[in-house]
Amino acid sequence: MNVEIVDFPKTKVAVIEHLGSPELEHESVKKLIAWRIENKLPQSDTHRNYGVHYNDPRKVLSSDYRVDICLSVKRDVLDNSYGVITKTIPALRCAKARHLGSRENVIAARYLYEQWLPNNGEKIAEYPIFFHYVNVGPKVQESEMITDVYLPIV
Repeated sequence: MNVEIVDFPKTKVAVIEHLGSPELEHESVKKLIAWRIENKLPQSDTHRNYGVHYNDPRKVLSSDYRVDICLSVKRDVLDNSYGVITKTIPALRCAKARHLGSRENVIAARYLYEQWLPNNGEKIAEYPIFFHYVNVGPKVQESEMITDVYLPIV
């Protein structure tokens, strides 16, 4: 797997905080999509989709699973009925790997933690691993999905 060290820029994001079963994550995604549509924010380089993963769903109780489902934005989010709030992904030095295919099991994340990290003398930063969902939408086939995985390092 190809891994590159990149400087991820500080990025303001609109966020739905998901806490609970990974099986219900899609319900949180639907809230962010509805908010996005209501605010007329098209899929573009200005409005990228991210997931900030605070823990591994394979290693925590389903009730403790936590992920921020994000959309990059230029302005702060106004109060709304969807529960969307403003957060920031800070500027970070990251190991980046690309995952191709289904997002059910993003093997690039496991590879970065279990193989790349122990063999490269890097240390994990305080910020959690996050994913950039490069292509999203109902027309994207599972086999065509592209996900860039960012592991923050110091």
